[in-house]
Amino acid sequence: MSVAAVPHGPTRPPFPVSVAAFVSSFDRFAISPLVVLVAHDLGATLAEALTIASAYFLAYGISQPVWGVLSDRLGRVRLMKATFLAAAVAGMVATFAPNLTILVIARALSGAFYGAVVPTSMTYVGDTVAEAHRQPALTDLMAAIAVGTASATALAGVLAHFADWRIVFAIPAVLAIVCALGLRRLPEPPCEEQGGVLAAIRAAITHRWVLIVITLAFIEGAVVLGVLTLLAPALQSQGIGAAIAGLATAAYGVGVIITTRMVKALSRRLSMPRLIAIGGTATVIAFGLLTIHLSTLTVIIAALLLGTTWSFQHSSLQTWVTGVLPQARGTVVSLFAGFLFAGSALGTAVGGSLGEDNRWTLLFAITGIVALALTLIIVFSRRVYDGPQRN
Repeated sequence: MSVAAVPHGPTRPPFPVSVAAFVSSFDRFAISPLVVLVAHDLGATLAEALTIASAYFLAYGISQPVWGVLSDRLGRVRLMKATFLAAAVAGMVATFAPNLTILVIARALSGAFYGAVVPTSMTYVGDTVAEAHRQPALTDLMAAIAVGTASATALAGVLAHFADWRIVFAIPAVLAIVCALGLRRLPEPPCEEQGGVLAAIRAAITHRWVLIVITLAFIEGAVVLGVLTLLAPALQSQGIGAAIAGLATAAYGVGVIITTRMVKALSRRLSMPRLIAIGGTATVIAFGLLTIHLSTLTVIIAALLLGTTWSFQHSSLQTWVTGVLPQARGTVVSLFAGFLFAGSALGTAVGGSLGEDNRWTLLFAITGIVALALTLIIVFSRRVYDGPQRN
C-alpha cells in the first residue's frame, strides 16, 4: 500500500523504469515473426508452435497477483531487479532449448518473470506522479513499451530470416541483466504499513469497479494483443517471409509511438470516454480492413491502427485502474495486467486454431464485432464511473 503521489513530484517515468518496460516489451513481442520458423525447425504444427506465445501470455497473466502482493510488500524496484535476473536465466534456457517442450516451458517462465516489470512500472508511476499528470506519464511509459514492440517485431523477423531465431531469445536475456544493474540507484517510493496480503486481495476482488475494469482488460487483451500476435503468421500463410511479416507488424509499435504524443496533448482537452471511443474506433476499422483483404499493406495499416487503440483506449484503462483503489494499487494493477494477458493467451489460442485452418477472414470479422461491443461497454462504464453515484 503506497502513499499517494505528491502534487509537485515527478511528471514522467524515470529513465531506468522506461528502459525496463522497453526490455519487457521486446521479449514479449519478439515471438510473432518466429512462430512459423520454430514450427518448421522443431517439427511442429502452427497451433503447437503458437503455444510458445499463449503459454507466455498465460504465465504472464496468472503471475500478476503474486507480483502485485510482493510489489506492495517488498518494494517496486527490489522486485524488478530480482525478476530481471530470473528472466535472464529463463531466456538463456530458451535460446538453447533442444525441443518444443523445453522451449515452451522456458518461455512460460520468461513470461512469468517479465510479468512483474510493466505492471510494477505502472505502479511506480502511480506512486510517484500526481494524478493530474498520470495519464501523460503513463503514455511516456507506453512509448518506451512501443519502441520495444516495434524493435522486437522488426528485428526478430530479420534475425530469424537471415541468421537464427534462437538469437532473438538471447538478446532480451542479456538486456535483462543490464536492466537489473541499471535499477540499483532508483529510489523506492515510500510505503505505508501493510494491512495483510489477504486483506489487499479481498479489498480488490470485492470492489465493484476493480472487477469491471479488469474484466474489460481481459476482453481487450484477447482482441488486441491476442490477435495482434497472429498478424505475422497470417501474412506468412500467404507466402510472405518472416522478415517482411515482422517489419509489417512492427508498424504497431510505430503507431503507438506516434499516437502516444497525441494522447499526451489531447488528454488535457478530451474526456476519458472520448479518448476510449477514438481508440476503439481504430480497432474496429483495423479488423474490418483485414476482413476485407489480407495483404502486407492492410496488415501495416491495421497494425498502425491497433497502435492507436493501445495509446488511446488502453492508456485510458491503465490510468483508470491506477486510481480505482489507491490503498491497494500494486495488487489492483497486477490483477489488471493479469487479466489483460490471460485474455491475450485466450485470443492467441482461439485465433491460432482458426489460423491453422486458414480461416483468417472469419477470425478478423469476429474480432471486429467484439471490438465494437467492447468499445461501447467501456465508454458507457466510464461515464457511469464519472457520474455522481460513483463509489
